[in-house]
Amino acid sequence: MDYTPAGYNDFDAHLKTLQDQGLLYRIDRAIDKDAEMHPLVRWQYRGGIAEAQRKAFLFTQVTDAAGRTYPGAQVAIGALAGNRRIYALGMNRPEDAIGQAWLDAIAHPIDPRQVQQAPCQEVVITGDALRAGQGLDALPIPVSTPGYDTAPYFTAALWVSRDPETGIQNLGLYRGNLKAADRVAVMMERSTLAGGAVHWDKYKKLGQPMPVAAVLGAPPIVAFTGPQKLPLDCDEITVAGGLAGCPINIVKCKTQDLWVPAEAQVIVEGFIATDALEPEGPFGESHGYMALEEYNFSMTVTAITRRTSYTIASIISQVTPCESSVIKKVAYEPLYLAHLRDHLNIKGVTRVSMHEPLTNLRRFLFLSIARGTPKTEIWRALEGAASFTPAIGKFCVAIDEDIDPEDTDHVLWALAYRCNPAVDTHVIPHRGKGHGPAFKGCEIDSTMLIDATAKADYPPVALPKQEFMERARAIWEELQLPRLTPQSPWCGYSLGDWSEEWDACADRAAKGDWLTNGRRSAANRSRTAQPQDQARAIRLGDQD
Repeated sequence: MDYTPAGYNDFDAHLKTLQDQGLLYRIDRAIDKDAEMHPLVRWQYRGGIAEAQRKAFLFTQVTDAAGRTYPGAQVAIGALAGNRRIYALGMNRPEDAIGQAWLDAIAHPIDPRQVQQAPCQEVVITGDALRAGQGLDALPIPVSTPGYDTAPYFTAALWVSRDPETGIQNLGLYRGNLKAADRVAVMMERSTLAGGAVHWDKYKKLGQPMPVAAVLGAPPIVAFTGPQKLPLDCDEITVAGGLAGCPINIVKCKTQDLWVPAEAQVIVEGFIATDALEPEGPFGESHGYMALEEYNFSMTVTAITRRTSYTIASIISQVTPCESSVIKKVAYEPLYLAHLRDHLNIKGVTRVSMHEPLTNLRRFLFLSIARGTPKTEIWRALEGAASFTPAIGKFCVAIDEDIDPEDTDHVLWALAYRCNPAVDTHVIPHRGKGHGPAFKGCEIDSTMLIDATAKADYPPVALPKQEFMERARAIWEELQLPRLTPQSPWCGYSLGDWSEEWDACADRAAKGDWLTNGRRSAANRSRTAQPQDQARAIRLGDQD
């Protein structure tokens, strides 16, 4: 072999890293890929297990509903983004460096290195062999939503296509509905300007089928580029090189004029018809509902190439949180922050967070805004976030930095007390419906912008100060009470409307000297004040 992997792990090496780090469940008993596999992993997301405690699953004894086995094949689920740490290991970076890594890679792409031989082509299957038990039906592709899905699906496949005008390739993460041993239907979402769908339109105008290749089990640093939002004229493999800090090895397909990652596990080559569409679905979608059967692209397989022993990568999607939402969240958020801060020059934006559970990232954007940011800049940030991409930002909410955007209760708290709907909201019509269930008459949606930042100083958060909470926690642990998982806010803090005098009174109360505070208030009795008029920090003076 003439390839020399360097600077990045292939999928096998990544799985070994996860095992060494205690982030992999290795399941060595027989598991039915059609009825048991995805439901088993799904419990990790619907069983109350915190994200940090989630792990990848590797199934070494795969069977199907008919009892068929798949010698030499394994299936991995959750191995790309079961949690942020797993994703970070795939990126070969600390978690807090992921955002900057994406920005640097996009700014400094590295062209790939072409090789003549590659692990992904150790076994080559073409022609009649595809229809004689060695085609798609010989791959252990799982059913994602048993009871609703109508077939096994590629869920982690990177689909390679090439712009017929520019020659630039695109890598997109799209689902693939197995139809026959040599046929698969693929959904390239046209409403979000998926690169593959844009290419398909161009091939259709030329009256030609579109060459494609589905990459299964790509090196993680390559796989992560598929769901990333990059310009249509950007070859994702060059951004993967930027992430790795070195060229990614690529090899030419056996039956199509396309280049694919040399260290992939499996490559499915073929062409997509441009003169006909095929019913695809139903399939459990990441917006949390079943995507019903609809017409989508139909691919005829011309070759399957793979390693002798290989691992199929599958992603947990459907209801969020899930693996596919983690992959998007850690990549999209830094791009949005860079867009607002660097491209639009709105320096008051300090963080962008996408709401994940059930809503699937695209619908709610929370913008953390620095104290003192002018109102005009807050609204410019909201408008900039809503218009960055067509599929993201149906609800854009500006919040203060003390509000935790990862805690929906926190955000609702801000909406309840820092937002006046009459003046702090704005609805923009004529938005595309984006990624969600299709309903007749609902083709056009709208956008809501909400300013839920504090418009003035607020009193402190009504919890004991940090020093008292920390003192109490030490006692809690001394008493060996149940393990604590602090929820924000867990201590009080000032929001501006407070005084040193009130601090002094509170300090006396905490020391048991509340009688002095009583003498202070008696000395400042008023015959003109109305009930609930604020005393506004009347100073005590020498009352002792």
